[in-house]
Amino acid sequence: MKITLTDDWKKILKKAWSFRLAMLAALLSGIETVLPMLEPSMQTGIFSGLSFLVAVGAGASRVIAQPGMTK
Repeated sequence: MKITLTDDWKKILKKAWSFRLAMLAALLSGIETVLPMLEPSMQTGIFSGLSFLVAVGAGASRVIAQPGMTK
């Protein structure tokens, strides 16, 4: 199986909310992993909860029509 980019990948990176929210979820997940190493007294679960909510939003935005994303 050969992996290829879609023809409009630049447009997707610039305008798709699903991509933006997925990247935000990844960032929050990374913060959840690293922050306790830097600040042990930090409450756990805050960033994982936020990451969950953003990931759900990313999934929902994948199926919702977004202006400027039609071919």
